[in-house]
Amino acid sequence: MALFLSISLALILSFSHAPTTSAAVPPQPRPLDGLVENGNFEQAPAEANLKKTVIVGKYSLPKWEINGLVEYVSGGPQPGGFYLAIPRGAHAVRLGNEASISQILNLKPGSFYALTFGATRTCAQDEVLRVSVPGQSSDVPLQTLYSSDGGDTYALAFGAISKAVQVTFHNPGIQEDPSCGPLLDAIAIKEMRPPSYTEGDLVKNGGFEAGPHVFKNFSTGVLLPPKQLDLVSPLPGWIIESLKPVKYIDSKHFFVPSGFAAIELVAGRESAIAQEIRTIPGKSYNLRFTIGDAKNGCHGSMMVEAFAAKETLKVPFESQGKGGSKTASFKFQAIAAKTRITFYSAYYHTKLNDFGHMCGPVLDDVIVFPLTH
Repeated sequence: MALFLSISLALILSFSHAPTTSAAVPPQPRPLDGLVENGNFEQAPAEANLKKTVIVGKYSLPKWEINGLVEYVSGGPQPGGFYLAIPRGAHAVRLGNEASISQILNLKPGSFYALTFGATRTCAQDEVLRVSVPGQSSDVPLQTLYSSDGGDTYALAFGAISKAVQVTFHNPGIQEDPSCGPLLDAIAIKEMRPPSYTEGDLVKNGGFEAGPHVFKNFSTGVLLPPKQLDLVSPLPGWIIESLKPVKYIDSKHFFVPSGFAAIELVAGRESAIAQEIRTIPGKSYNLRFTIGDAKNGCHGSMMVEAFAAKETLKVPFESQGKGGSKTASFKFQAIAAKTRITFYSAYYHTKLNDFGHMCGPVLDDVIVFPLTH
């Protein structure tokens, strides 16, 4: 009898622990956040498909489709006596007149993505890089160099309208020298999550923790172009509403007051960010934020101006370029159901030992909360 009971109990336990295939949940793929295929161009064309530096053949650049004069270049001294800086690797591509490269990405329809790409001009002429996906095209002007070492990085965001999305980088210009044109040295993509609120705070993404991909091996920050160039913001919750970009910086490469990331206002009054928050007309609120310097050699008397409803606050910060921050706050009364909060830098700045490198004050930890009295 005891043996019968033991066998029965074992059978019951074995059935109770048997896996149920119908309830199994398939593992969810990790959100995209990294280089696209051959995004750093380290997979080279075959020697037979290179005529000096010019790539011969539409599909000769691994993982990419090319059109027009596309060069595969290495960093360092170049024929003609000039130098190409390729800070994120050994190789890059240069787009000649009307040339382009494109790749089809496998994405989630309805989701939002940010492209991060290292791009710089290679000649003295004004150059433009056109970045296109189905339903959106953005022209990024490259005539202003924010990093004199060739490290300028940009981010653009878009919504995927289908599963297979073709991303194209195109030089729409006609230069006197056909070998001139934008240089691309790294391309990455990141799936963007919708911004969410933190309890007690009316600002979305006030700590700037949600943003585009940041290259890990080398970063001078990521330039976020103004809204007229970008239908979807690569900085969730925020509008870049100025003539020039703002810069997204990370704590690995810069001083950030708190968390992973912050914003550097690199172009004075020409770079500003804003957000519309929900408010109750007549109710009072407190706006609190932190400013500082990025420990990147940016020096001088800085000032960040903040606006909310009818109120303005100017916050000075004396920078030695070695890192540091301070917190400021002010009270405002809402005059509408939506209130726009805006920040910009009052002055222009460059690095202490590099006057070709534009920089500015850092903004972080933006918080708005209602006042109870």
